[in-house]
Amino acid sequence: MTSIDENRETALRKLFGARNLPPPRGITSVCSAHPLVIEATLKRAVLEERAVLIEATCNQVNQEGGYTGMTPVRFRRFIHSIAAKIGFPVENIILGGDHLGPNPWKKLPAEDAMIRAEAMVAAYVEAGFEKIHLDTSMGCAGEPLALTDELTASRAARLAKTAEEAAHHSGLRPPAYIIGTEVPPPGGATHALEELELTTAAAALRTLAVHQASFAKAGVGSALERVIGVVVQPGVEFSNANVALYRPDRAKGLIAALGEMPGILFEAHSTDYQPAEALSALVDGGFAILKVGPGLTFAMREALYGLDKIADVMSGEPRYAGLAVTMEKIMIEHPANWAGHYSGSAEEERLQRHFSYSDRIRYYWPDARASAEVDKLFDRLQRDIPETLISQYLSRVYPAVVSKRIAPGARELCLAAIDTALAPYSIATATK
Repeated sequence: MTSIDENRETALRKLFGARNLPPPRGITSVCSAHPLVIEATLKRAVLEERAVLIEATCNQVNQEGGYTGMTPVRFRRFIHSIAAKIGFPVENIILGGDHLGPNPWKKLPAEDAMIRAEAMVAAYVEAGFEKIHLDTSMGCAGEPLALTDELTASRAARLAKTAEEAAHHSGLRPPAYIIGTEVPPPGGATHALEELELTTAAAALRTLAVHQASFAKAGVGSALERVIGVVVQPGVEFSNANVALYRPDRAKGLIAALGEMPGILFEAHSTDYQPAEALSALVDGGFAILKVGPGLTFAMREALYGLDKIADVMSGEPRYAGLAVTMEKIMIEHPANWAGHYSGSAEEERLQRHFSYSDRIRYYWPDARASAEVDKLFDRLQRDIPETLISQYLSRVYPAVVSKRIAPGARELCLAAIDTALAPYSIATATK
């Protein structure tokens, strides 16, 4: 039997590779492609002198552009450009690919979707992404919604073989892998959460065993040495309207399975909105990689909407067409990224479009009209914002302003709001 600490250290050392940084107790995986979120993430890492893990999902970034319009190479350049602007060393950035598999093309026949998934995985590895989450658990056209463990593992091994070959041909260090068939839905659940069903210890052990067999059969046994984690459901999730908080007592059996999985840690998805004590308990239990994404853009949207109200108050001339109006127009014109996720009356759907925990509005910030509106908002707020208005509309960051830790400028306040959502992760993953 191995201990949680031994497993965690072994896995994180493999992830960190040759970097001259000691591996932390745990690491936050920031899953976002918004420049303000990335800037806030890197600025926190500068202060903490830590490496940072930034991941792109298969829907955000792929060889066809994804909803951001970025390929893996363009995403890397995008991240590195922000790092250069704030003076963060790019060698301390670990890039990861999340949910890499046939998901973007699951409406196609399985073989067509897998061919595209292979091309995507190769593009990620060739672009220097060092952490690859293989997610092949979803059915494609004509298949069941969820696949058997054996078929899932076989497809994951096929993608691992593609990744290994891409790394070899590119002369790059082969990536570390995350596997797992019990993956929470990307972006959160669409229904109200009651009692979540946790992954059982037996299921976690079976996931690893089936993948080990499939990797060996596919001739990529060496890649098994770089499988560092398994995605499981520890009882954390968020829906449009509520959050399921982590309860360590419920996960004891699952955590015990790590003793039979040498060199493996657990990766926790959908940890957005968990308080620091819950995140710390997750890391204590071997969930050393904590994924966060919508919670960061939720904090950003909250700040932008607050700043829009402040701009109206300070100008004395409220605008009819503000940021929220522009975003509503964009989302109504292009409903694909929210229509299947929100339900209820027209009024309930409208509220969810803007204020849902699942934050589907994040898909629309890359729109040129949204970017222009944010730029216009910052232009309207060129002078310092009174503390009283920050208290009224941006209470999340008010204490930091009053204590003079941050300046009362619009952009600084927005970055600070995002940082408040990152802070609990720093507490949870810091070396004790």
